[in-house]
Amino acid sequence: MDGGSSPVYDRNTLEFVTVAFEFCSWMESVEHDLPAFVDKATKLLPLLYLKATLLPETEADDDAEVSHFVTEETYHALRDRLAALLGEYDSYLETFTPDMQYSDTPVAAFISENLSDLYQDLGNFVSLFRQGYEETMRLSLALCTENFRMYWGQSLLNALKALHAVRYNEETYLTEETI
Repeated sequence: MDGGSSPVYDRNTLEFVTVAFEFCSWMESVEHDLPAFVDKATKLLPLLYLKATLLPETEADDDAEVSHFVTEETYHALRDRLAALLGEYDSYLETFTPDMQYSDTPVAAFISENLSDLYQDLGNFVSLFRQGYEETMRLSLALCTENFRMYWGQSLLNALKALHAVRYNEETYLTEETI
């Protein structure tokens, strides 16, 4: 097959893979510097969202199975590490959820959970894509695109909104002195 006609070799796909890989690598090496973490997150998440919106349409076999590389243990370890780093800034009030319309009480959400959800999906995507088998790459691209539309795109935006408030809210503005 001509590489130029396959969505897995499309420029937008390759740019998305690059940003997804950067996000996953960053999540795996998060340090305990909250201002630097928030600064990087508020720059990397919009880029990731943008690159996901530019992905080419890709069809996948509905019966196809894919391997999952990000284990439940890895997910929970990352979520716990992020929750510890974010501390009091981890939770925020979620307003864009179907549960909210039937609730008299606020619905709490967590940046650490949002980012761990992203990591889980993108980590699986990158791991499958790196195998280099075109059919697996196509399938992982189709699944990632579908999951972006249905799940992690909104999680990304929710986390970004909360991180924006942490970064720029005058009451919680993060500086070296406040940490």
